[in-house]
Amino acid sequence: MFFVLNKQKMYTYIISAVMVLFLFCAASTLNVNNNTVETSAVSSKLLPIYNVETNENKVALTMNCAWNADDIDKILEALKNNNVKITFFLVGDWVDKYPQAVKKISDGGHEIGTHSNTHPHVNNLSYEENVKEIEESNKRIEKITGRKTNIYRPPYGEYNDTVIKAATDKGYYPIQWSLDTLDYTGLTGKEMWKRLDAKIKKGDIILTHNGTDHTLDSLDMLIKNIKGKGLEIVPISELIYKDNYKIDNNGTQIKNK
Repeated sequence: MFFVLNKQKMYTYIISAVMVLFLFCAASTLNVNNNTVETSAVSSKLLPIYNVETNENKVALTMNCAWNADDIDKILEALKNNNVKITFFLVGDWVDKYPQAVKKISDGGHEIGTHSNTHPHVNNLSYEENVKEIEESNKRIEKITGRKTNIYRPPYGEYNDTVIKAATDKGYYPIQWSLDTLDYTGLTGKEMWKRLDAKIKKGDIILTHNGTDHTLDSLDMLIKNIKGKGLEIVPISELIYKDNYKIDNNGTQIKNK
């Protein structure tokens, strides 16, 4: 009888140990799964296109227009003299104020994208409000140029998943930049080029603005220096992929193989 009782206790101890081991393994598995979900959530953040992986020696020069239009005629003249087409991102309010400038940009063969309608901090807006900002601006652009655009640059370089989803759901390509001239801070042309010189490479998207102190008087030099590196300046739509692509964690658009 004594032996039987000890044997029963032995079975009890073994079963208890097995249960503890099972619960420990289950808890470990749960932690791994939780970590996997968190990692996936981070890596799945929606991103705009910062630059493009390409074998072609092309870069896109872009110009945001949100302030005045005093320099537009001379900017267009400099672009024409250098036989260059670029992408202008226009705010809807700016379009309303300067319709003739918009028409000149379009008639000059340059690409136009939307830069929102009122230049708000879009991260503070709802999905519906973001859609309205984009679509209202596009209506104003189409009214003057006769063409809709499908590229969008959020104001202030701000974005979150809501901002990107609002754009992509409506068929827009959200565009950021990989090189910033910082022209809006008052840098001279030489200072701007110093920022670009060692970094610029094929597939880059360059940010400039009209209405600054030195963008106009630096534009000819910047274009010539970019071309001097063997790079062709093209509008955004001639640089990015329209389908069958992915965007990596750095915002680089990559063609699927």
